Amino acid sequence: MENLQIMEQENTVLRWGALAGLLGGMFFILTFIVTIAGPVGTEDPVNLAGWVTRFPDIKAARIVENVIYLMALMLEVPLFLALYYALQRTRLAPALFGSVLGIMGLAAMMFSSVPHVAHAPLSDIYHTPGVSPADQATIAILWKGIWGVIDVQTYIGFFVVSAALIVLGVGMITSPDFGKGIGGAALLLGCAGLVMAVLQIVDPASLIGAGSYFASIIFYFIVGWQLFILSRVS
Repeated sequence: MENLQIMEQENTVLRWGALAGLLGGMFFILTFIVTIAGPVGTEDPVNLAGWVTRFPDIKAARIVENVIYLMALMLEVPLFLALYYALQRTRLAPALFGSVLGIMGLAAMMFSSVPHVAHAPLSDIYHTPGVSPADQATIAILWKGIWGVIDVQTYIGFFVVSAALIVLGVGMITSPDFGKGIGGAALLLGCAGLVMAVLQIVDPASLIGAGSYFASIIFYFIVGWQLFILSRVS
């Protein structure tokens, strides 16, 4: 009876982690759709004054986008914890180090997930009656500075999460619960994501970092589904 209870608890950990990871992947895709289809996606990144000027009109969309993105990041934390739990049975070192790296990368991106919190006060000042054009130009520069800090956290997250996928992929290849197929896919996704993250850091103006973003989403779906299967057969 005790063994059955322990097994059920283990299956619950895997199942919750799997479902959280799959739901988080859906939220990542929803974030992308909201960003592209909504008013935020039509903004010109070079026109700083335009961003500040239009912020009251797009504030609601920004909040929705950022909250969905934050929830997606949070949901992937249980996935990495469940993955550690499943992989540590046979490959403790990559399970531990890979999961810790993954959570660290997610945390870095969480710090940059709600930029509207910092931008809203600047927008309020910008639209205050009597503010001079010179002050408004200064606010636009501050706006760009905040985006720079946000980008740093995001690109660090891309890099660290991709590194985590590589470490975890190495462990999965020799794990009977995952095998060469899933392990090899994780390894390839991690390598591709790492290369694109490095290129994004070298050229911050490029959009190649989006490839790292989508590589991690594919990983979350593949591993999330495998963990769900393991929760049914363990």
